[in-house]
Amino acid sequence: MNKKIGLFFGTFNPIHIGHVIIANHMAEFSDLDEVWLVVTPHNPHKKKSTLLDNHNRLDMVFMACEEFEHLQPSDVEFRLEQPNYTVKTLAHLQEKYPTNEFCLIMGEDNLKTFHKWKNYEVILDNHSLYVYPRKSGGKVENQFKDHPKITRVDAPVIEISATFIRDSIKEGKFIKPMLPAKVWEYVIHNNFYK
Repeated sequence: MNKKIGLFFGTFNPIHIGHVIIANHMAEFSDLDEVWLVVTPHNPHKKKSTLLDNHNRLDMVFMACEEFEHLQPSDVEFRLEQPNYTVKTLAHLQEKYPTNEFCLIMGEDNLKTFHKWKNYEVILDNHSLYVYPRKSGGKVENQFKDHPKITRVDAPVIEISATFIRDSIKEGKFIKPMLPAKVWEYVIHNNFYK
């Protein structure tokens, strides 16, 4: 069956309700059939002590998605050569699932720097972009303003960051409402981000 799938990339360190709200909004209020939350693997060449193991982050994405019919976790990038670029992931998925149409979901902050992405023209030639609003400085390049392949989706503006969540947990703050319930339990049980 042909499906139109939105790819929502992130380290999801940890996945929080902001991610889930945006992903679900894209699945429910656009013409996308599904949204895949693609967990970005740890780059072996970068030392990032705050980044949890790939599989811990994937487990949390599974937990966050399980109640949502149109949201799917994806570990596709775990098997691709590192460092990886979005253009390669898109090509890999299109080859593996030739009947599906893959689209890229991004915040407006990312659209402002999209012209700096590796092979961004190739991405736009072959895939659509679904952009949700974000509060951020800078401006969108003119070439992207009325582009036929770029759809703006009027999603809620969510100002929660995973960095804020990690810092808050480290400081011993009770921020349970910002995480899906099972993700909160998993983080606390495993003593993550302390």
